Amino acid sequence: MDTDTSTEVPHKATAGVGLFYGDALRAYAFGHGHPFGPDRLDAFWSEVTARKLQDRVRLFEPETAERAEIERFHTHEYVDWVIQRSKAGDGFLDYGDTPAYPGIYQAASTVVGTTLAACRAIMSGECRRAFIPIAGLHHGRRDAAAGFCALNDCGVAIETLKQSYGLSRVGYVDIDAHHGDGVYYGFETDSALIYADLHEDGRFLYPGTGAEHERGSGEAVGTKLNIPMPPDAGDRQFFEAWDHAEAFIASGRPQFLLFQCGADSVSGDPITHLRYSTAAHAHAATRLCALADSCCQGRLLAMGGGGYNRRNLALAWCAVLEAMIAATPVSR
Repeated sequence: MDTDTSTEVPHKATAGVGLFYGDALRAYAFGHGHPFGPDRLDAFWSEVTARKLQDRVRLFEPETAERAEIERFHTHEYVDWVIQRSKAGDGFLDYGDTPAYPGIYQAASTVVGTTLAACRAIMSGECRRAFIPIAGLHHGRRDAAAGFCALNDCGVAIETLKQSYGLSRVGYVDIDAHHGDGVYYGFETDSALIYADLHEDGRFLYPGTGAEHERGSGEAVGTKLNIPMPPDAGDRQFFEAWDHAEAFIASGRPQFLLFQCGADSVSGDPITHLRYSTAAHAHAATRLCALADSCCQGRLLAMGGGGYNRRNLALAWCAVLEAMIAATPVSR
């Protein structure tokens, strides 16, 4: 395995795992009663404090991205459109899934900025890994909104890791019930992104993409892995598929790992049909920590993604956070 000395980070004292949390993240939501409502963050934080996990991590505040950072992934014309709809405060950013509201551009920019801040904290050695609950907006396209995602923080992070940090291989793993189409198609021809996505079969769930034969195109053929899961698939099917996904990502020798750990794949979600337990999320996080330690200096950023049963998301996201803490010794 080759070593990229340009991306080496000096060892220093660190809290191990960083948790990005603050009221500014609550602003990215579509109102009380909506599946993607502001109470999602509250449900997560209540479980964090019940388990006293806040005492075992380093807390970071949200940050807001600059337009130039956002346009590393999104087109200038599309950003203009989001700003316009954000000022108007009504209508939709797409064909009906993603409502516009006053300030949605600023709220989405905070999700992007917080994801970039987490990348920076990891790359600088302030923390070894990090978790962001309201992040992982994987449906946003370079030139359009989709599926509750006004901007795509995952896509901006990938471009930033390549352009600003000089990384040539970024790993992306997605276990959200929905296919991460904004990431897949945004980097379909880019061999720098090693992509593995386990999701409910698109014949039964939005966005209808992510078939097994979609493995990248052009020079990137073979750098992408889509694993459609049948409705009602549970832990047994997940663990079988996970081994394949993990081996695939490991074979790409990534220098940084992004983990979209959507909780809508847990049994009981109101808009999906998978039946995992939170053991799936804990296992994925544990294994990705081990992989990160073996190939990319421990660099792992987990993003909450979807999840519309509030209890499920609290348990699944905390399972990920606990697994990361357990797998991350604190340097002194």
